[in-house]
Amino acid sequence: MTNILKAHPKLYVMDNGRMSMDKNWMIAMHRPATVAAPNAPSEMVEFPIYTVLVDHPEGKILFDTSCNPNSMGPSGRWAEVTQSTFPWRASEECYLHHRLEQLKVRPEDIKFVIASHLHLDHAGCLEMFTNATVIVHEDEFHGALEVYARNQKSGAYIWGDIDAWIKNNLQWKTIRRDEDGVALAEGVTVLNFGSGHAWGMLGLQVSLPEYGNIILASDAIYTAESYGPPIKPPGIIYDSVGFGRTVERIRNLATQTNSEVWFGHDAQQFQSFRKSTEGYYE
Repeated sequence: MTNILKAHPKLYVMDNGRMSMDKNWMIAMHRPATVAAPNAPSEMVEFPIYTVLVDHPEGKILFDTSCNPNSMGPSGRWAEVTQSTFPWRASEECYLHHRLEQLKVRPEDIKFVIASHLHLDHAGCLEMFTNATVIVHEDEFHGALEVYARNQKSGAYIWGDIDAWIKNNLQWKTIRRDEDGVALAEGVTVLNFGSGHAWGMLGLQVSLPEYGNIILASDAIYTAESYGPPIKPPGIIYDSVGFGRTVERIRNLATQTNSEVWFGHDAQQFQSFRKSTEGYYE
């Protein structure tokens, strides 16, 4: 597919460290016990945390915000059980604000932030972007704030993060359930994936004049193994039917638009990416 675009954006992939977790969280029933193997061993897997900056002539667009630098440790925002179940390790240069500094971008320079969802490894630094319009699915926004208001403990949503969003008076824009294909700039479109891994998932389709089309799927599809076929849902899931529907929708959209699909946490795919310290896609 030939892209005829007047705009000439640059897309940067920012490495924000590594997280680990039991693979049964990543692929549901990855290794179930059987009569022959009643004590099937669990397996901790490591995977990348990354964010994407689209430096567009119409304004800078950030997709996801990684983990908060104050997440881990004795005084970290994450509960002890969360830290031990989903440990995140990152050098200081991997912190999102430092990755942006390397590109000579300030948080106040960002026009739009797309929160694919509000889990700890995707929304941890939202508080930094007080000048931006923060775009999130309405069901995800309402669900996260309701859990917070009811003080229902949930490892995926971090109280300290939500406190900071409220105190910093972020400028939110919610995508309605029936709203899709929201154009942010020429060649940049918000995709409404609906419920699946979380209450409401968003993606981003970016058309680059030279490289081509990319669908940022985030955790709507964890990895190539999740994508299949066959589709393999994650262990962390809100709506399994919605998850499968979304994967097939992404597959069809990728075929129709000749787009690459970038998964949320695929270590092998991430290794192949050109990182922001190495250059950009255009």
